[in-house]
Amino acid sequence: FWYAGNMQYAQNHVIESFCRSHCFIAFSKQQREGNDADLTLSLQPLLISGKVENMAFKGAPDSVALLLFFVFWYAGNMKYNEYNTASLNAVGGKTAGMTMTVATLQLGVCAVYAILMWIVRITPASLFGLQAPTKQSPPKTTSSDLVKTMPVGFCSAGAHACTVFALGGDPLFGQIVKSGEPVLSAIVNTLFYGKPPTSTKAMCLPVIVGGVGFASLKKIDGSYALKFDQTALVFGMLANSFAAFKGSENKKLMSDKGISERFGGVGNQFAITQILAFFICLPIMFATEGAVFGDFLDILKSSSDLQFNLGMSGLCFYLYNELATMTLKVTGPVTASVANTAKRVIVMVYMAAVTGKALTDEQKIGAGVAIGGVLLYSVIDDLLKSKDKKKVA
Repeated sequence: FWYAGNMQYAQNHVIESFCRSHCFIAFSKQQREGNDADLTLSLQPLLISGKVENMAFKGAPDSVALLLFFVFWYAGNMKYNEYNTASLNAVGGKTAGMTMTVATLQLGVCAVYAILMWIVRITPASLFGLQAPTKQSPPKTTSSDLVKTMPVGFCSAGAHACTVFALGGDPLFGQIVKSGEPVLSAIVNTLFYGKPPTSTKAMCLPVIVGGVGFASLKKIDGSYALKFDQTALVFGMLANSFAAFKGSENKKLMSDKGISERFGGVGNQFAITQILAFFICLPIMFATEGAVFGDFLDILKSSSDLQFNLGMSGLCFYLYNELATMTLKVTGPVTASVANTAKRVIVMVYMAAVTGKALTDEQKIGAGVAIGGVLLYSVIDDLLKSKDKKKVA
């Protein structure tokens, strides 16, 4: 009812804003030569202090837009997982040897979408929040900027491709493994960037590992044994590693104010990253799956399911990442952590319903422990800081 009430308020506010902005109707008597005065309807801009002010349609208030961005971020993530699974199934599943091709062409869709946004010079993402589209001019990056962005593009390519492999192996277990990203992030940042997690965060890591480990167990003849999809585990861990490197490299890149200004915003930076990721994946795709690329094209020509799901998976991937960026940059760290945790749970439940594959009791318990550990890892330092501030006050 809270969601429904907010959306109803948004609808009413949009109507009110539209009327105020565009419907300044003035009735005036105009004398026409040889005829009696008649009443005509004329649209006139609002006059304030003798000056003309053209009031533009702004749409829903930011609070309502933020709520809708959350909703569509989650919805986009769920639909991406669904379309991605359907794309892989359309080419024959994980044993068909076309997973890298699917992952690469998803990035190709992202690249085409980004270029189209630069051509029309607007991004429609804000429409999901019932707000007017925002301007998105092409970036003013130099060749040197692109070279410096290559590490982020490479890590983005690796993270995406490995994620597709992991979810292709087992969509549900792959999500559980992906929830352990903070563990790999802590290792990568400690070993390669000299930024270890705080002691309180480090204490949460065994909880995450234990949860993923328990989810890998299965009861057979009264005793537990390890039984899991190796593809989902291995590529899920690789995806987490690439994501950890990507986060650190991205921070390093955006710390350069000159590059940040030439990008012209995080939207352009994400677009360039996806275009680079596509061109990085392209030669790897031909090197590993070039022999079956002709077979893939034959399926693509004849299968409307593959055409639709491949296009939609790429589009959803781009849009949900863009909406996530728009959402998280205006929320606090605790809210962002809770939102990411809730997203993981919702996606797993949704994929269980879509695939018809129920989580085992071990996977439910393990996923709950792992995701709970991730949430605690994300917020524990902020919670302790807020308590210390209250004590000082």
